[in-house]
Amino acid sequence: MQLRIPGPTPCPPEALQAQGKQMINHRGKEFGKLLNSITERMKKVFQTRKDVLLLTCSGTGGLEAAVVNTLSPEDRVLSTSVGVFGDRFAEIASQYGATVSYLGGEWGKPVDLEALKKALKADNGIKAVLTTHNETSTGITNDIKEISALAREFDKLLLVDSVSGLSCIDLPVDDWQCDVVITASQKGWMVPPGLAMVSMNEKAWQAYARAKMPRYYMDLGKAKDYLEKGQNPWTPTISLCYALDATMDLMLKEGLANIFARHARVAQIARDGVKSLGLSLFAQEDHASNTVTAVKVSGKVDALKLVNLLREEHGVVLAGGQKNLSGKIFRIGHLGMVHEEDIKEVLEALKEALPEAES
Repeated sequence: MQLRIPGPTPCPPEALQAQGKQMINHRGKEFGKLLNSITERMKKVFQTRKDVLLLTCSGTGGLEAAVVNTLSPEDRVLSTSVGVFGDRFAEIASQYGATVSYLGGEWGKPVDLEALKKALKADNGIKAVLTTHNETSTGITNDIKEISALAREFDKLLLVDSVSGLSCIDLPVDDWQCDVVITASQKGWMVPPGLAMVSMNEKAWQAYARAKMPRYYMDLGKAKDYLEKGQNPWTPTISLCYALDATMDLMLKEGLANIFARHARVAQIARDGVKSLGLSLFAQEDHASNTVTAVKVSGKVDALKLVNLLREEHGVVLAGGQKNLSGKIFRIGHLGMVHEEDIKEVLEALKEALPEAES
């Protein structure tokens, strides 16, 4: 079965084998050595010298941690949502009492930088900007470098959801001065779901000291304190740490530049391939994601039927559209353990299935 959804992604044999190892004492020296080693290597992928914390939760848990550790109820927050996951980030902030303003963006297009600058210039007491690096629901990658520059120009805290971006698409956290960045294990890190990673710089920790949203399990201050002892504050998923240890070795052996280039090559094959079949991209092409390609179907093709045919008759698992895009697009995930031949196989299956999916 070819699993080509935006996550969870296929895991390399090294990760699957590693996670089957026997449990160890999560308060002992052996786990401390493992956690410290993982943390130092994660910093290389984040391209940061600041704090990177490993949490036992999904990517959404990481987003929640970012919100509750840096904001207070009634803080004004600007959301730059351009899809389902941008909306989710904003919903989390709203649920905890933040006052969220939406910078509306058309799905399939990136954040409008001029509109963002205008909104920040108007200010209205905005404390933080929420943004999505790579929006998997629409196949868009936003210009985080420019968004971060605007956040700094107007002295706003920047919280970046890079769950499906970081480790596949270049995001130099320190160079771009991103305050908080969140990612998760089941995407480009090639590990089963269950781990989130969060980076925090000095500005983020200053916000933490003032933040008054309730937090306990997701308290990043506790995570930082325990990390100094080589521990997590709560019982970690040791098996997933074993798997991450294995995939970190694979990633750093390949090298970040090579990883980014491989994802760019694979994505271009996907984009060119679907267009050669008479289909069109949903995302604005100059901001199309290198980890997921969102594809519009013609009026004759039933997207849901197509996804089912590919799974049942060709062994290829793709993702459908979400919310108001259901039935209108399908999505090809190409992140993590993926190479050119994998996508070529997907395109061959798609070529065969398309005529059968016509209504």
